[in-house]
Amino acid sequence: MKVSPSRGLQGEVWIPPSKSHTLRALVFAALAQGESQIEAYLDSPDTQAMIEALKLLGVQIQVEPKKLIVQGLEGRFCPPEDVIDCGNSGQVLRFVGALASLMESYVIFTGDHSIRHQRPVQPLLQALQQLGAFAVSGRGDGRAPIIIKGPIVGGCCELEGGDSQPVSGLLIAAAFAPHPVEIHVNNPGETPWIEVTLSWLKKFGIPYERRGYTRYRLEGRASVKGFHYKVPGDFSTAAFPIASALLTKSELTLCNLDKEDVQGDKELVFLLEKMGACFSWQEEERKLHIKKSPHLEGRAIDINAMIDALPILTVLACFAKSKTTLYNAAIARAKESDRIHAIAEELKKMGACIEEFHEGLEIYPSPLQGSRLCSYKDHRIALSLVVAAMAAEKGDSVIEDVACIKKTYPGFFETFQRLGMQAQLIEK
Repeated sequence: MKVSPSRGLQGEVWIPPSKSHTLRALVFAALAQGESQIEAYLDSPDTQAMIEALKLLGVQIQVEPKKLIVQGLEGRFCPPEDVIDCGNSGQVLRFVGALASLMESYVIFTGDHSIRHQRPVQPLLQALQQLGAFAVSGRGDGRAPIIIKGPIVGGCCELEGGDSQPVSGLLIAAAFAPHPVEIHVNNPGETPWIEVTLSWLKKFGIPYERRGYTRYRLEGRASVKGFHYKVPGDFSTAAFPIASALLTKSELTLCNLDKEDVQGDKELVFLLEKMGACFSWQEEERKLHIKKSPHLEGRAIDINAMIDALPILTVLACFAKSKTTLYNAAIARAKESDRIHAIAEELKKMGACIEEFHEGLEIYPSPLQGSRLCSYKDHRIALSLVVAAMAAEKGDSVIEDVACIKKTYPGFFETFQRLGMQAQLIEK
């Protein structure tokens, strides 16, 4: 994609549905008794990977343009006839991997290069082993391909919680286990995503006990009836039009954002307000208005609770009045790419002054210029670089491998062209 500096964006932006809610809705629909309908779901490669994974376990899923119809199996999954390919989805790997521990047959999971080399799953494997399941990494490196065979028999398990997805997957599986399960989590991180998972347990009246984010007890044998659910907009995705408006001195209205939703990345709005951004909400209409704002003030930010925002916050920090430090972000190195290194290296090509350390970044105010950039096939890196290219002082940027954007923002290019982004797709 070739992107030129762009100013004066204008219009309304419909924010795509939440990826995390879409995937959790599919998992609970598969575990439910009877038919569930999921409306306004995110149509993306990760959703397709989850659908195909659940189909291999015997779940019937009818895909319609604006609705998914799922016939639940009450957790009585069928032995898969093939290896489950998770594509690029860590949630599919960790969530369906946990579900496989409820079965008495061997289930093999693999995925793309990022899943097989970048995304650790050892904490989940170790926890499942402690609960009585067979759970191993094929290469012995704690990454896919992995093999899992249940059933878990209950009891107590302990795992590292820096990555929230294994913890979330385990919470869901434990709710449907045949016996009570206690989960002890060391060094819990990304805790807003745990709250999203717990909100789904609450939605179905599944009881649990907790002590902060370090101890959980679930009685097992949960029963869920089929349900109707409309997926809300994704605050993680909203970060990109928000940043675009702030950095191009534009005013935009974002639609489909529920201020009361449990998603942790909505805190980005309140953080940016503290840094000097101007917003107003129309809560009943689920709209967020972004107003022309003065320069942001840099600050030290513990980014762990909104870890997906690290790349775009790094871009925003380049345009702040003072230094910004993003810390407690080590887990960002184990996402679709090493996001700390990736965003630092690419923005440096544009002239940014950034210092990288193990668990974060120090970003100094610096004007950006167009350059040739690499997305690392990571949707959040790609989207952040598009925003940086729009906000650059001068010069066009060419960003390679932007197809990954459809993972969370299908229709991004057409939407932003309508708003006034100066860009064109380049045929390889």
